[in-house]
Amino acid sequence: MAYWINAYNAYTVQLIMQHYPIESIKDIKRGLAFVNSVWDIKFIHIQGFTYDLNNIEHNILRPVFKDARIHAAINCASYSCPKLLREAYTAANLDTQLDASMRSFVNDPLRNHISVEKAQISEIFKWFKGDFERDAGSVRAFLNRYAEVKLNDKTDIGHLDYSWKLNDKP
Repeated sequence: MAYWINAYNAYTVQLIMQHYPIESIKDIKRGLAFVNSVWDIKFIHIQGFTYDLNNIEHNILRPVFKDARIHAAINCASYSCPKLLREAYTAANLDTQLDASMRSFVNDPLRNHISVEKAQISEIFKWFKGDFERDAGSVRAFLNRYAEVKLNDKTDIGHLDYSWKLNDKP
């Protein structure tokens, strides 16, 4: 799992560097507009196979490892993405690293606004709702595993608009 998370992140950075300067990862296009996206570009060569970012995320990481914390570990180089870990993920430390990444993401006030009364959370929690429900029963329960401020049954949950702007500025 650590191998594939690192591959996803490293190849995303490589892709950005090859096309820099750009405003957004979504500015990188190949193929038919609205059909093919940057995530469908086959440019990743590993052990005789060619992959795209979608293959790694949706055909390997999500279905094989079934761990919603990957959504805080993989980074699409966009402002609303979780922060990229400043070290490689390793098999020996993976559980601790994934917990730390998710805790950092959930409590990051630039990406999630959580209070007892109202939570405005990343659209990642909407897009991959099924992953979070599988791991914790509900998105609310998943958030409560990592949030410093706990949500109760009455906490109103909404979603923040996702910024695809490149995360190259502090």
